[in-house]
Amino acid sequence: MTEDIKPPLDTENLPERHKNRQIRSFVLRTGRMTDGQKRAYEGAWPNFGLDLADGMIVHAEVFKREAPLVLEIGFGMGDSLIDMAEAAAEQDFIGIEVHTPGVGRLLSNVVDKSLTNLRVYCDDAVEVLDQCIADNSLDKVQIFFPDPWHKKKHNKRRIIQTEFVQKLRTKLKVGGVLHLATDWEHYAEQMMEVMSAAVGYSNSCGEQAFSPRPEFRPITKFERRGQRLGHGVWDLLFEKQG
Repeated sequence: MTEDIKPPLDTENLPERHKNRQIRSFVLRTGRMTDGQKRAYEGAWPNFGLDLADGMIVHAEVFKREAPLVLEIGFGMGDSLIDMAEAAAEQDFIGIEVHTPGVGRLLSNVVDKSLTNLRVYCDDAVEVLDQCIADNSLDKVQIFFPDPWHKKKHNKRRIIQTEFVQKLRTKLKVGGVLHLATDWEHYAEQMMEVMSAAVGYSNSCGEQAFSPRPEFRPITKFERRGQRLGHGVWDLLFEKQG
């Protein structure tokens, strides 16, 4: 969803682990956590939270098994990520989000649904990728409905840029997939332009082709509302080549 105006930093309502931290390459979008979200955040974090300061993760140590690993960047309130983790118990999922109410909601659902295959970072995705995710370790990276920064002067702030998708490629295994989705047609066109020119990727659906929505990507309430209003949604699936 578009987020043109970021809420002010709510230090009184901020979980203890984020107070006094140095913010670098993103705006910490705390908003106002509900009491339930804050309780879930603080209570579930020791079991399901991952910290930047802990450095490079070892998959088998984090999840106590070996399984395909999916990384989602910017999961919002986390509903679709919860649905995916619940539907694919044979896979492991890591979510990255800086919006603390969304992290609190996701952790609450993780506990309520007794999920064991989902972990979360509440940190900047670039820092997590650089410091915590090993090269050639991910089976899939998914970025669904990132901020479109729809004003032309702000387009340069969009996350899908050449340098970033190359960073993601280093983290994917050979044959791993980068899955993007957006409901902004202009952004979809830019995504296709960036990905089609990106070295080391191949469009899984053919040159310049968008993908039908894969069954494993849940339709969100936001997406259903857009469909009722006649908005399109574009999925892109690109595979890392050897």
